[in-house]
Amino acid sequence: MAEKIAVLGAGSWGSVLANMLTENGHDVTLWSRNEEQVKQLNTEHTNPRYMKDFVYSTKLTATTDMKKSVKGASVILIVIPTKGLREVAKKLNTILTELHQKPLIIHATKGLEQNTYKRPSEMLSEDISPENRQAIVVLSGPSHAEDVAIKDMTAVTAACEDLTSAKKAQKLFSNSYFRVYTNDDVIGAEFGAALKNIIAIGAGAIQGLGYHDNARAALITRGLAEIRRLGVAFGANPMTFIGLSGVGDLVVTATSKNSRNWRAGYQLGQGKKLQDVIDNMGMVIEGVYTTKAAYELSRKRQVQMPITEALYRVLYEGEDIKTAISQLMDRDLTSENE
Repeated sequence: MAEKIAVLGAGSWGSVLANMLTENGHDVTLWSRNEEQVKQLNTEHTNPRYMKDFVYSTKLTATTDMKKSVKGASVILIVIPTKGLREVAKKLNTILTELHQKPLIIHATKGLEQNTYKRPSEMLSEDISPENRQAIVVLSGPSHAEDVAIKDMTAVTAACEDLTSAKKAQKLFSNSYFRVYTNDDVIGAEFGAALKNIIAIGAGAIQGLGYHDNARAALITRGLAEIRRLGVAFGANPMTFIGLSGVGDLVVTATSKNSRNWRAGYQLGQGKKLQDVIDNMGMVIEGVYTTKAAYELSRKRQVQMPITEALYRVLYEGEDIKTAISQLMDRDLTSENE
């Protein structure tokens, strides 16, 4: 059955998901605060800053008016960078109060909030009143926007403690090339989605330095161990991390040039300064901010995360990448199961 859906956030992932939902037969309105972007989407059906050469459905409507996009929507998909999530959520909450609506909330944000270390669903649950929403579902998994745009086969997870809501999200998004599985482990899905960006920066960096497949495989595997340790410390199901929102998302993000986190790491490995990389990327590099949050969080919880710690020193203390790698290899020998 067709649904009225509002998508908040018109970056690469938000706009591609909005386009896919439109092609799935839903009535979709895409919100962006950028007037020029909205104009291009509505008149030329393009979004060149984020999705070069991709042409969007003529049935997809964009607007800068959040209230207009939300009015009548039974589902709201939020695809906003972590640092802007609370601002959007608070504005959305005010609008939902005015409209007397209680939609299902789905988010595809991947990160941790600075200083509070809260996951996106925790932020949304705090800033959107319970009377203004149904359940909050996490959409997560190995899914580059560029590949979904060309209808490459993709599988992701819809995670929610309320499996009925997860199944609704599953039906909304699933089609012949986009398959959605359900999971009730929100903590694991969100930690996997956030922390894999850290490891992707590291994977890009070692390739930028000239290391090869062995090094990348080692980094990804030991990176997954770190992700699992921190997630489990907060109550996540360890099995989640061998699924789509764990190893699946990690592999695709840490091995592809479509990943802005991988590209950022690659440039760092080639000797570029972090601020120059950030300035030239043109999009948010979530892993840079997540590295700081995860490092601080791991120290508070006394969870061993040596790769994250090494990247923190590189990104925030100016340590040379080659030095950081040498220190990782020179650590005391230990068991793989620790």
